[in-house]
Amino acid sequence: MSDRATEEETETAVADGAQSADVVLEYELEAPPEKVWRAITIPAFREKWLPERDLAQSEPLTEVPGEEVSYRMKDGTPPFLESVVAFELIPEENGGTLLRIVHRLTDIRLMSPISKAANSNEPFLMLVA
Repeated sequence: MSDRATEEETETAVADGAQSADVVLEYELEAPPEKVWRAITIPAFREKWLPERDLAQSEPLTEVPGEEVSYRMKDGTPPFLESVVAFELIPEENGGTLLRIVHRLTDIRLMSPISKAANSNEPFLMLVA
């Protein structure tokens, strides 16, 4: 296994316009995609490297068989934030697999509690007496 790319933070827009950083990791694996797919989707195999206690739900959030699967995860320590981690499998010409892992923090508590003005005027101003 070789670490093709180190952590790469990409800014993505969240529904309310706030910014969130995704962590993207890529690994070149010598195993064929079918073997990697089994390792990330069969609970008995997945448990060895991604324990069920780290998952908010054990069933995949989304799944495209043989290509991509995502799980909802939760922190084991307060404030117990939730995130989504997606595993993408890309077959390589040498018979190996490029495994791309995209980890996105999705906890609703990180969203801005103040809604934006309908006309997008900012910043908010406070009136004083």
